Amino acid sequence: MKPLLAPLAALVLLLLPLLANSYLLSIAIAVLYLAYLGQAWNVMMGFAGQLSLGHALYVGLGAYLAGGLFFHHGLGPWLGVWIAIAAALVVSVALGLLAFRFGISGVYFALLTIATAEFTRVGFDHLDWTGGPGGMFLKVENREHVDLLNLRGPPSLYYYTALTLCVGAAVLSRRLLRSRAGYYWQAIREDEPAAQSLGINTMRWKLLAIAISAALTAVGGVFHAFYFNSLFPEQIFSAGHSLEILLAPVVGGIGTLAGPLVGALVLTLLGEGSTELLSQLGWEAPGLKQVLYGLLLLATVWHLPRGIWPTLRSRLRPGEG
Repeated sequence: MKPLLAPLAALVLLLLPLLANSYLLSIAIAVLYLAYLGQAWNVMMGFAGQLSLGHALYVGLGAYLAGGLFFHHGLGPWLGVWIAIAAALVVSVALGLLAFRFGISGVYFALLTIATAEFTRVGFDHLDWTGGPGGMFLKVENREHVDLLNLRGPPSLYYYTALTLCVGAAVLSRRLLRSRAGYYWQAIREDEPAAQSLGINTMRWKLLAIAISAALTAVGGVFHAFYFNSLFPEQIFSAGHSLEILLAPVVGGIGTLAGPLVGALVLTLLGEGSTELLSQLGWEAPGLKQVLYGLLLLATVWHLPRGIWPTLRSRLRPGEG
């Protein structure tokens, strides 16, 4: 029975747009998008042990660069995504060099990532090219016909795009984790001085983890721009957005391949379920989703410190721990 589960799950994912209504499909897109960003963040923290609390920086860079090129010059996302990746690589490597050159690590490095994201938010808030605080709104020409060149079309197009991104990130993460880089990252994560004593160039490998994580996150930012079609600096660069990105792997299981997806599924269903329940009751509770996320995080840290997926896997397969 177990060998059939994976093909069956793949079949359901492929056929979901034919089986679900628009609301359920939007939830599925939200799960996949959050899982993808969580997987990108997981490369940096889960594999290499470098805590970032400002990953919204790279989402914003990707979204604004690709979205701005489309808005101002009509250039599609297939060009914008490479520019977004290049910008994320430059910023992340510069940030890493600045931090590691002066011995900034741990919680101080995390604070540096928050400060950089906030500094960028303020800067984008005063740029005419980005629309400033009034936001940038991408043109939506159609929602019926598929236009892959400009990533325009029905919700099913965005679902399959998000699914491709999520699967691609999981495959890449698996290959990275089993490569020499993955073993070096895990050594650095567990004990950096010991890794240095073994001759590992910890700065170089940490910079690689940060660069890969930032580049993947910037690609997610491009998807964000063309899916939501509206960009506001105070939202996309916000600390709350950064925390939402890391919640999925933290709740699901940091350092695992399935953790970000499990965490994204739990978080999205919790948020959407509570919103739907309150709407049915005719109640309004602004900020309830954030409160529920906080309670879930506390419950996870207290009762499931390794995350939902590692705990569930150990109970289903006791011999594997």
